[in-house]
Amino acid sequence: MTAEQAPIRTVVIVGGGTAGWMAAAAAARFLNDGQRRIVLVESDAIGTVGVGEATIPPILGFNRLLGIEERDFLRETGATFKLGIEFVGWDTGQDRYFHPFGPHGRDIEGLNFHQLWLKLRDQPGIGTIDEYSASAMAARHGRFAAPADDPRDPLSQLAYAYHFDAGLYAAFLRRRAEDGGVVRIEGRITGTDRDPDNGHLRAVLLDGDRRVEGDLFIDCSGFRSLLLGDAMGVPFEDWSHWLPCDSALAVPTERTEPLLPFTRSTAHPAGWQWRIGLQHRTGNGHVYASAHMSDAEAERLLIAHLDARPTADPRKLSFRAGRRLRLWEGNVVALGLAGGFLEPLESTSIHLIQAGISKLFGLFPDRRFVAVERDEYNRLMGDAYTAIRDFIILHYHATRRDDSPFWRYVRTMPIPDSLAHKIMLFREKGRIFRYDDELFAIPSWVAVMLGQNIRPTGYDPVVDALDGDRVAAALRQMRAGIADAVGGLPTQSEYIARYAPASRR
Repeated sequence: MTAEQAPIRTVVIVGGGTAGWMAAAAAARFLNDGQRRIVLVESDAIGTVGVGEATIPPILGFNRLLGIEERDFLRETGATFKLGIEFVGWDTGQDRYFHPFGPHGRDIEGLNFHQLWLKLRDQPGIGTIDEYSASAMAARHGRFAAPADDPRDPLSQLAYAYHFDAGLYAAFLRRRAEDGGVVRIEGRITGTDRDPDNGHLRAVLLDGDRRVEGDLFIDCSGFRSLLLGDAMGVPFEDWSHWLPCDSALAVPTERTEPLLPFTRSTAHPAGWQWRIGLQHRTGNGHVYASAHMSDAEAERLLIAHLDARPTADPRKLSFRAGRRLRLWEGNVVALGLAGGFLEPLESTSIHLIQAGISKLFGLFPDRRFVAVERDEYNRLMGDAYTAIRDFIILHYHATRRDDSPFWRYVRTMPIPDSLAHKIMLFREKGRIFRYDDELFAIPSWVAVMLGQNIRPTGYDPVVDALDGDRVAAALRQMRAGIADAVGGLPTQSEYIARYAPASRR
């Protein structure tokens, strides 16, 4: 039987929330051929875990693919713009640095900009590497505007993502998905029916003796992993020895001013606190390791560091860092928390959902579920999780903090060989290599390595082939151009008030 003779006729998405409705909205747009049925099963009685309010730039591409107008998105989700992440206290406890979106400066003669800066950084008028990032400088002054179209304009290098209300985003996508033909079934899953011959799922069983049959099942059931973990028995690979934070308390507060165009991450004795400004409120949370801090102390620290009045009680979340060994097993694919979890330090949760959807559609199966497609998906997604894991571990391990058992542990723990290799390469001559379709590009690694005080002992010797005076003059011109351009931008509050103020709710 050929693939054309065995098409997937019914796709069943188990679970709503951000992951489920992202999958449903994408399926409605790209998989609904008039013959294929797309069903989403969720229960109003089971709460969803908001996987995050902060994102990274690929979310722009996902929204565009779904045909979502940016103004509509901002209005409906209370969204604001995000130019990067400010890290406070991660190296010594008294420091701060910025991880911006977009590049630092411009490469010259094919040489990475940071290599030029490493050679010249001590010369007069060169300044810090942040001063060559349009996103970092705009964030420093609380300013924002859309990137310029002219590549010669320093503001063409602005890059951004969003802060948004994850619950409002899921509701927004639900409306689009249902308008696109997705059928939502309300119900609590009580079991599954598997084919005894090949082990594939035939149906999910719901309360009231109902069953929902399908060909392909997408597990968006959150940490419970009802299909991939429970039904298909795919083991969980625990990464908590590298990422020991296993708890979070989240609390909203009133909107605060200024409306900062970046996420702030402030280190605490056993973890860190986030601050995310939305149009209608500010999101706050404390991620911590329960082995090193009690829930009561974590809540006390969180409340003590809020900038505004809380509008709800803190909500506790428990988790374990790691992923399922395979994210596609049989005819089940897991997205979001059902497949794995990496703490929200670099705002990658929603991106991993988006990446999973994209790769699933790129390798979309027929009812034969051939192994080569499944194996390629598992390889690609496994690499994606591993690369992000290493990037997050870097923040913890590359620290000089010695003021608590938590920081002493992460500072001295053995790290993955893949990360150790990256650190050694950078420490020698500032070299960073990006492998395959690894999410974080060279500027991101450079920002965090330097921010965490990993200082290269040298630079790429090829830089010496360039005229040092001319390169220095070019860098000074870049720095001045960015400063002038950013100085003319509106504040984020001013820009959003004109562009897309949130809908009243």
